[in-house]
Amino acid sequence: MGDDQFSVRIAGLDDLGMIRHHELPRDKIAQKISQGEIVLLLHRDQLIGSLWMNYLWDCVPFIDLIIIDAAYRKLGLSHILLGFVEEHFRKQGYTILYSSSQLDEPAAQTWHRHMGFEECGMINGLNPGGIGEVFFRKPL
Repeated sequence: MGDDQFSVRIAGLDDLGMIRHHELPRDKIAQKISQGEIVLLLHRDQLIGSLWMNYLWDCVPFIDLIIIDAAYRKLGLSHILLGFVEEHFRKQGYTILYSSSQLDEPAAQTWHRHMGFEECGMINGLNPGGIGEVFFRKPL
């Protein structure tokens, strides 16, 4: 598949109907869209992935969630999605991007390291079942 078949953009309110989240109600998704915190990955205008942004302490960019449909994984598309977000934050003057994964998710931790993130700390017992969260940072 050529890169020209894929596009990445910040979600708009017109996209609300196609965006799903397993924990957030529709009004919270709309709020995140309004704040420019959801980035969409499209294949020929079909939603195949998204990256959800947030800010720690309202000023430190943080990746909340990355979702890519199973059929499109292992194709290097996370590089495209992450590259878009990195450039988005660089243009705003940020120099560091943070992210995290649960301690019991080794594949997610491997992905972070592969994408140039460095482990920078952990919070024990943060998630249900007492599972810790590993934090990563990446210079922009």
